[in-house]
Amino acid sequence: MSSTFTTKDGVEIYYKDWGKGQPVIFAHGWPLSSDSWESQMLHFANNGFRAIGHDRRGHGRSSQPWDGNDMDHYADDLAQLIEHLDLKNVILIGFSTGGGEITRYIGRHGTSRIAKFVLVSAVPPLMVKTADNPGGLPKEVFDGIQAGSLKDRSQLYKDIASGPFFGFNREGAKPSQGMIDSFWMQGMMGGHKNTYDSVVAFSQTDFREDLKKVNVPTLIIHGDDDQIVPIDAAGRASAKIVKGSILKVYAGAPHGITDTHKDQVNKDLLDFAKA
Repeated sequence: MSSTFTTKDGVEIYYKDWGKGQPVIFAHGWPLSSDSWESQMLHFANNGFRAIGHDRRGHGRSSQPWDGNDMDHYADDLAQLIEHLDLKNVILIGFSTGGGEITRYIGRHGTSRIAKFVLVSAVPPLMVKTADNPGGLPKEVFDGIQAGSLKDRSQLYKDIASGPFFGFNREGAKPSQGMIDSFWMQGMMGGHKNTYDSVVAFSQTDFREDLKKVNVPTLIIHGDDDQIVPIDAAGRASAKIVKGSILKVYAGAPHGITDTHKDQVNKDLLDFAKA
């Protein structure tokens, strides 16, 4: 089933709630929606878990507020979803921007309701290059994404999906028009202002202090040919901060592994959830 709830600041958040069992929340990437997790949600709901996926504020079927398109609001919206459904013993799984959302959630709300934590191709600790984060990407990269969004948002999403996101720009790759179309459709459902602001949220938010507060079993999955969120500054760096975390590196894998490597991702996530 699917439903909505309204946050304290009046934003309507859409979510899907499939199956029964221990709750697993899936936080999606930019500029997508909970639809991007459908393979994993179906797999979990079919295997004795309660799979919950929400559309981040300004994305998918949630409402499009002018303000609050930042990680603090994303994390607080997630907290309100967990409280709304009164969830306990939750497994939190975040892809890309969603990995930032769930990390900031723990930074702001702790782990009293959280059992396990998973980052998939995720943006933490910090994407942008700074004096104390020399391995990050130059700010100009993200300025370029915002400029592309203003110039021709629809084409930007087509270019990202048909190129680096799924690794379809690599020699020998076999592009899936279906994956490209799905990415584009999800992106275009999001609000123009919301997806524009979110570029700053996912690239410039510093999650290093949030990651230090993660004190539950943690799995980090990242492809070593991720052209969107490079593994050294992201997955490998997060694994060094979160004590006792497990890092799984997918050799030659792109950013969008929940689609391109769905069978392996599904197996690794379920094995970790059941462990």
